[in-house]
Amino acid sequence: MRYPTELPAALLALAQAQEGLLSSAQCERHDVGRSRRAGWVRSGRWRVVTRGVVDTIPVLPRRRTVANVPRDALGPFVRTELDLALRRSSRATAATHRDRSANDRLFDHLRRRAGWAGLLAYGPEAIAVGGCALAFLGVEGLPPVIRPEVALPRASNRPDRPGVRLRQFDDGMTTVAHGDRRTGTRLIASPEWAVAQAVPELPLDHGLAVLDSALRLELLTPAGAARAHDHARGRRGIALRHELWEWADPAAESWLESAARWQCIEEGVPPDVLQLPVAGRSGRRVGVGDLAWRLSGDTWLVGDLDGFDWHEGVERSERRDRDRDNAFAAAPGIHLLRFDSRHVRERTVGRQVREFLRTHRTAPNMQLRTF
Repeated sequence: MRYPTELPAALLALAQAQEGLLSSAQCERHDVGRSRRAGWVRSGRWRVVTRGVVDTIPVLPRRRTVANVPRDALGPFVRTELDLALRRSSRATAATHRDRSANDRLFDHLRRRAGWAGLLAYGPEAIAVGGCALAFLGVEGLPPVIRPEVALPRASNRPDRPGVRLRQFDDGMTTVAHGDRRTGTRLIASPEWAVAQAVPELPLDHGLAVLDSALRLELLTPAGAARAHDHARGRRGIALRHELWEWADPAAESWLESAARWQCIEEGVPPDVLQLPVAGRSGRRVGVGDLAWRLSGDTWLVGDLDGFDWHEGVERSERRDRDRDNAFAAAPGIHLLRFDSRHVRERTVGRQVREFLRTHRTAPNMQLRTF
């Protein structure tokens, strides 16, 4: 990604940290005045995001690729006040630092860009809330495109900005600090409040994925998730989403798994186990099944959510998946159904699992759940 060479080094570093965005006030502090900004906008080198905020990446967000993502953007804030007293588990640490695909990095950029757009539009008092706070916190499962949203202590005294949602400040809302030496300290809603604000407004599968991710990253403890549920009560949309808290599980390892699991829940066939260890005939573990249903005795149906499409065509990953498929097929008592992101997008996972169980389970619970 290229920036105008005329940008001062400190302002360039700030734009990198903020996913390419700058506020008018920040530009003025670095002697980049209105006329220079207007000239770069007219030339197409910069774009106006909303009043008082410019995007220094000329490519439209919907046309961006991972090559347009700033290399030195401020990373996700995966830490809570509990860290001073408790160490996060190795599982949560591994989830935080897992390898990210090109699409993951692009979507993370677009979500955090939305968060910065709101913060920069409303200045130092602004607090990132809802989905934007979750994006800053590093929670997975949000839709690829989210709307900028912030809260202000005195929101009624401030005019709306185009494209930015100004939310009512929640009584009792707690915040955490986010930022580095480039951006300074900004405030975002704490994990409990961000989840409470976002989940009632998300599609059901995304809502479950957000809860799964917050628990997996240990941004929420079970008690914290219960408090988030309490904070969410009474919000528009929560009546259809109470059961998401019952199904949330930190064992889900990706948004894809959470979405597939929700389709199975909707079809009345929730998995019995997440992350089932699968042993070969020698007794040695050959893999872990993402979703599993007990058929009878030691016989299982395993739903695997990996594959060529999910790995973006990487040859090594494709070969690894084939090897695991063969190992699962040879494992005693294992029936394998393989799914990728296309099955999830087309919402066929739950239906295929239900049809399999209809013919193979000795005493299936086939009651369709409705929400």
